[in-house]
Amino acid sequence: MPVPTPLPAATHPAAPTFAQRRRDLRTLARLMRYRQLNALFQPLADLHKGTVFGHEALIRGPVNTPLHTPDALLALARNAGVLAMFELLCLETALADWHRVQGSGRLFLNISADALVQALRRHGAAALLAHLQRLKIDPRMLVLELTEHERVADKEALGDAVRLLRAGGVALALDDFGDGRSSLRLWSELRPEFVKIDKYFTRALHGNDGPENLRLVQALLNIAEAFGTQLVAEGIETPADLRVLRELRVPYGQGYLLGRPAPLPRQQVAQAARTVLGEAQSLVVLRQQLPTRPGVLRGFPRIDAPTAHPGTTHDALAELFHQHEALHAIALVEDGRPVALVNRQQFMNRYATLYFREVHGKKPCIGCADTAPRIVDIEDDIDALAAILTSHDQRYLSDGFIITARGRYAGLGTGEQLVRTVTEARIEAARHANPLTFLPGNIPINLQIDRLLGGGVDFVACHADLNDFKPFNDHYGYWRGDEMIRLVARVSLLHADPQHDFVGHVGGDDFVLLFQSADWRQRCERIVQEVAEQALALFDPAARAHGGIHGEDRDGQPRFYPCTTLSIGVVAVRGGQFRHADEVASQAALAKHDAKVARQRILVREPDAPRAAAAVTAQRKPHLVGR
Repeated sequence: MPVPTPLPAATHPAAPTFAQRRRDLRTLARLMRYRQLNALFQPLADLHKGTVFGHEALIRGPVNTPLHTPDALLALARNAGVLAMFELLCLETALADWHRVQGSGRLFLNISADALVQALRRHGAAALLAHLQRLKIDPRMLVLELTEHERVADKEALGDAVRLLRAGGVALALDDFGDGRSSLRLWSELRPEFVKIDKYFTRALHGNDGPENLRLVQALLNIAEAFGTQLVAEGIETPADLRVLRELRVPYGQGYLLGRPAPLPRQQVAQAARTVLGEAQSLVVLRQQLPTRPGVLRGFPRIDAPTAHPGTTHDALAELFHQHEALHAIALVEDGRPVALVNRQQFMNRYATLYFREVHGKKPCIGCADTAPRIVDIEDDIDALAAILTSHDQRYLSDGFIITARGRYAGLGTGEQLVRTVTEARIEAARHANPLTFLPGNIPINLQIDRLLGGGVDFVACHADLNDFKPFNDHYGYWRGDEMIRLVARVSLLHADPQHDFVGHVGGDDFVLLFQSADWRQRCERIVQEVAEQALALFDPAARAHGGIHGEDRDGQPRFYPCTTLSIGVVAVRGGQFRHADEVASQAALAKHDAKVARQRILVREPDAPRAAAAVTAQRKPHLVGR
């Protein structure tokens, strides 16, 4: 019997009529009768191991018809008024196809929250578990991926449904989190095993939107850690984004780079992704972006240089350079807007060649110009300048760049001025927020100490520092050293009470923690313990097996260094004991020094008299806590 081609999915601006609904129902009936629905399987990868972790089942309709895509199928079911029933049919089809291809590993199945609630109300969780048993599918390998979760009609019923499924071993995921509709509250209430980050935020992490998306992904990682959830990055399509996500330590990923949907499950991720995931060292160095000052270029020392028109002759331009011997370049401007830039040295070298003036002297100079110069506006922030410094095109060092005001020519800038301005801005910003961890820097730390001193409260000042960090940094490189520092920041924040405690990053591997929590000692113990345990993952297997690495000491002599740990020097500050923040900071630094010398995990030091920190005698014996 010939298989009829289904009708295209109609688009109904208004509510579908009875006739339209009947027509859509007949189309769906034909799809089901002739088994024209099938599942494709797209792999999810473990971004650390480089292996296939699981697959997502994606329903497709007849090939080369308007109903091939899932969006068209769901629209048809919605118009026919049988969306929940159709979703269950898709789920059943995916399970049957998974059984047919003898799939293994995790299987992610899409279903809307309301359809899941309706299904369990009608059939119960036992029916699903029995169906899985008939298909010989382990419920512990099934992950129900909630879509449309922003429109949950009955959250209490959804919570009950999730508990029933979890009792049978089925896991839960939230799909497309971060797309502007999903609910952080629902994440908190359901505590899903997986959350998929919407592809909008996981693409172009190295591009113009990179800094903002990086911060969002890092924030989601912190939330996931607090909720005990694993993140899955969707939409991975480029090696650059995959490197960034791996460096961020996002556990799992999905996207065309890792593998496209196919009728059969993949045994391994695509070759292009395996190449990236198999790299011994990431090429990406993640540095959190700093808060920037709008309009930073308003104060940039720009050169009020003369301009030329694109039609200016070579002879006239040469004369202009002769009149302004200090100019490194001249901008070509038309109707007030820059269109090109002429480098002085390159132009004069060309102008001096044999017969150039005779042949080209009266011709327009646009032929000797760079028609794609660097242009920045005075309303841009520091990131616009930093992007020039880090770009592959380094012509700004000799050509400089053009500065505009709302698109109109405002002057020239030089590479030397650029480097100086960016450096000064970064130093100033780092005083307020550390550029690596984004934790408060020296100025906020001192302000917080002054606030505590001014309030006359008792608190504990801690100075934390990594042991044997320099050999680790020298051995593995700065990219992994940065990860070790971020590890300390992450663990410290996890065990600090945000309502009472303060975590700051002085610089390098030095951190300041100010505790008002009564259980500060236990918090410090947990920080030291977890840093020691998690730091091992940053060493290679051979180093972990031997308990450390071989390196050279400051005198160039070979030496064995144990795996990196954390020492914390502690000073208990009583209300009214000190008057200034630098006195407290000095005492905490001395306690840290004593802790590192004694190789202690935590060392509590009785503070010296205020303003006498420099006169500490070597005979003073500190109070030691733990090893």
